[in-house]
Amino acid sequence: MTAPTRGRLPAGWETDLSDDYEWIPLRLPPELTRINASTRLSIEAEYRGWELTRVRLYTDGSRRVLLRRKKSQLNKVAGSVDQPGL
Repeated sequence: MTAPTRGRLPAGWETDLSDDYEWIPLRLPPELTRINASTRLSIEAEYRGWELTRVRLYTDGSRRVLLRRKKSQLNKVAGSVDQPGL
């Protein structure tokens, strides 16, 4: 199984981005089943505070996912972002 990659946002997704949130776009590979993708995203939500904002499914079976979470004072001061471990 290949690792998800971060990339550009699909067309039209940039319009809703707020400065109050951290945003992470992910690409989930086609060989990742829907149940596995759901489990991984649930773990990110539970332990790292990310929430699912958008999902786009492509004809090859891959998915583009946009995650967000409120910016914390720690991340603002340190300048670091806790990236999803998918």
